[in-house]
Amino acid sequence: MLSYDLNREWLISKFEEIQYRILKAIEQLDDDQLNWRPDDLSHSISNLIKHIEGNTNEKIKNGILGGTVARNRDDEFKHTYISKTELIKMVTTSFPLVIDTVRTMPEQTFEQRQLVRNKEVTNLDVLLQCTAHFSEHTGQILYIAKMCLKNQYISTSF
Repeated sequence: MLSYDLNREWLISKFEEIQYRILKAIEQLDDDQLNWRPDDLSHSISNLIKHIEGNTNEKIKNGILGGTVARNRDDEFKHTYISKTELIKMVTTSFPLVIDTVRTMPEQTFEQRQLVRNKEVTNLDVLLQCTAHFSEHTGQILYIAKMCLKNQYISTSF
């Protein structure tokens, strides 16, 4: 069996970085800015965070941990007003779940498979895809924050 220590360390580091940057962006914005959309075809930061939470429920809670959380992906993109407090709670619940799962899961769990969009993939593949997916949405979140705050935006890079 392969050793997954390097993957585990990298995944934890990446998920921690994504959580940190999203929270730093949220802290700079008010409720209206967090729910603002550039246009009717675009998503708000609240939609993107709700979508990340839905993805976490599907891929981690259900896929890796064997839960039965219902997911309605279409609802994640409906324009709904979510408070800053609730968004922070969503982020500080979802990411620690992912990080703790990666930190504590046995090596053989990385090799176990789950069905994603009618394709069987390993849990390692799922976790790596989640880092890419969440990073893409983090970029969108940061861009929207910059649009709202303009020159008052404070970089989330470290």
